[in-house]
Amino acid sequence: MPILKRSPSPAKKTIQVAPLVPLRDVVTFPFTENLLSFGRKKSITAVQNAFSKDHLICLVIQKSPNVSEPGPDDFYKVGTICKIERILKTDEETNALVRGLARVKIERVLGNEPYFLVEISEIPEITDKSDEMTALVKHLSSELKSAVNLGKAMNFLVFMKLMSDVSPSELADQTASTLDIDPAEKQKILETADVKKRLSMVIEHLAKEKKILQIERSIASKTQKKFDKSMRKQILRERIKTIKKELGERKEEKEEIKEFRKKIKKAKMPKLAEEKAKKELKRLSKMHAYNPEAGYIRTYLEWLLDIPWGKQTKNSVSIKQAEKVLEKDHYGLKEVKERVLEHLAVMQLKKKEKGRKKKKEYRGSTILCFVGPPGVGKTSIGQSIAKSLGRKFVKISLGGIRDEAEIRGHRRTYVGALPGRIVQGIKDAKAMNPVFMLDEVDKVGADFRGDPSAALLEVLDPEQNYQFADHYLDTPLDLSKVMFITTANVLDTIPPALRDRLEVIRFSGYTEDEKFKIAKKYLIKKALQATALKKTQIKISKDALNLIIKRYTREAGVRNLERQITKIMRKVAKKIAEGKIKKKSVTKRSTSRLLGPMVYPQTLAEEKDEVGMATGLAWTQAGGDVLFVEVALMPGKGQVILTGKLGSVMKESCRAALSFIRSRWKKLNLPKDFWKKNDFHIHVPEGAVPKDGPSAGITIATALYSALSGKKVKRELGMTGEATLRGRVLEVGGIKEKVIAAHRAGLKKVLLPKENKKDLVKVPKHVKKDLEIIYTNSLDKVFDKAIIS
Repeated sequence: MPILKRSPSPAKKTIQVAPLVPLRDVVTFPFTENLLSFGRKKSITAVQNAFSKDHLICLVIQKSPNVSEPGPDDFYKVGTICKIERILKTDEETNALVRGLARVKIERVLGNEPYFLVEISEIPEITDKSDEMTALVKHLSSELKSAVNLGKAMNFLVFMKLMSDVSPSELADQTASTLDIDPAEKQKILETADVKKRLSMVIEHLAKEKKILQIERSIASKTQKKFDKSMRKQILRERIKTIKKELGERKEEKEEIKEFRKKIKKAKMPKLAEEKAKKELKRLSKMHAYNPEAGYIRTYLEWLLDIPWGKQTKNSVSIKQAEKVLEKDHYGLKEVKERVLEHLAVMQLKKKEKGRKKKKEYRGSTILCFVGPPGVGKTSIGQSIAKSLGRKFVKISLGGIRDEAEIRGHRRTYVGALPGRIVQGIKDAKAMNPVFMLDEVDKVGADFRGDPSAALLEVLDPEQNYQFADHYLDTPLDLSKVMFITTANVLDTIPPALRDRLEVIRFSGYTEDEKFKIAKKYLIKKALQATALKKTQIKISKDALNLIIKRYTREAGVRNLERQITKIMRKVAKKIAEGKIKKKSVTKRSTSRLLGPMVYPQTLAEEKDEVGMATGLAWTQAGGDVLFVEVALMPGKGQVILTGKLGSVMKESCRAALSFIRSRWKKLNLPKDFWKKNDFHIHVPEGAVPKDGPSAGITIATALYSALSGKKVKRELGMTGEATLRGRVLEVGGIKEKVIAAHRAGLKKVLLPKENKKDLVKVPKHVKKDLEIIYTNSLDKVFDKAIIS
């Protein structure tokens, strides 16, 4: 049934006259329904006139939406004849629901006042029932369904209608009306009468739109995954909260805050620390239980509460008790024990004066520093002090520490921050007055992370450590009640500022007699425990023990001696476990079978007197030792060759000794130009071991003079002392260790500087009894005593 009425015109086309309304940016298609708003006066008049007559109106799109009052040339010549279903009038505009009927061509504009009146003719569609048409329809339906699944916006009823059996033309027009493309592109589709071509155009545009939808979904999916992860956590937290609320467990968080508050009140913190704790607790109470920062605050509060604020162990300073403990735990070390008892006596007197009122409290307290070779009992003395005082003992090793935070702690801004080792030690001791041993203080390093030794300055200064600032706690900590003891092997590597705060107590090496008594009293018992042997299963004879000390060990301490005794017991334990023996008596003869060949000769002294070789006495980190200085003369031009890994000071001593001999050539009966005809090679054996210091000066001079004069040096004489260019012999250090080393090496005589006579007080009596001590203040007397005429 034709839509348009035939006009009286003689033309062949079916022409109809209808009102026309130009639209700004909406293209209407046949078979579609659109709700349009009309605001221009002409448009409203045209709609109302059409609705009052036959409800038919021609809708066409403007070429440019910016034209307010379009003329005949401002709109396209192809539009859609529509039927107005309903209208709704308002004060400023008219809304109308229109349904597209057919494509029309504008043949002629009859007038434009009060609205456009035009002659239109229907554009016949070109269609067929080919296989290509069927394929295009199926493909468009499939693409439309896929696009809707990807999120394309479309009226559900319209979509369901299109998925049923509709004409190809309706499918193309309905789909075209939903495309997200420019109005000009939609107008091209509207102007296409060939349905097959129109379907291809719609499919092309829909494919592009589908691709965009796929990209959008991919982006949304990635974003959603990130969002979902956090949302999932939040939802789970909310569910947990709801479950806890239903079970009545919501009170737990409040209970935790109450518990912290009770502990803070009970802890008896200083005012500043208490204020800090309350402030952090207030922050915690306002936070969600699952806030990551809440965990950090809990850890901080737990650390504050774990510190034993104001708690002290009973300070039972009893000199008799301390002396008893020290004597029981250690043999020898008389000077060290005496100094420790003096320190404890001062502490006892201070305790008695505690009740007196003073204007300014004296905070000074001596920090002891035990210096000596390894294995002489520095650490165990500290343990004995704690035992005698009834205090807790805390030990931290500072060897190799390079990070200042190890002492002062990390700031709480860092993840995994912790207090320093000082605070951790106080916490472990559960008292504010432990005996705190800082072991290996001479081995503290420094790098880009700071200088730990600088942080120790505050810890070990009695005038400052009552307000020690740990970075993690961020509140002053009183360390004035702590008894600090430091240990070191040498003092040279300790920074001067730190060394100034320490009172040094030197530990010297043990004599053979002391080692024997230590082994009998302590080491054998310790080795029995380590090897699970009974006292009745093994017996080490006196001769065997002396052999181990003299021929298998040579050290200042007793660690290696303990290892050798334990080694013997392990071998015996193996035989007992195998059932070969039930008990073993270790004799001097069986010692060699158990320990293997002897490591050291019976004596270090030379077997005969030699020319150009002198015996010197040296001090090392491991105690005293014997060294030999050898001089070889060769034809030459006065060149001096120095070998044996000598330090700069020792090299200077060699040159000074040669200069002295050259200056005394006449008195020493040497040729005037002896130095021009000879090269001098001075060597100190054990070339891989570094050697330095001025105390070998007289030994080098003696060896040089012996080589030049051809006279032998007494092999049983050891010597030490610094030599000057004028032939004076100056005082040196380590006399006790050197004399003991001479005794251990089997020497008979020791030549010392006269000014060192006072140091012989520290040497054991039985050592002095076995040695002839010679004192001198000049090299001439050294030559008289050392050189065999």
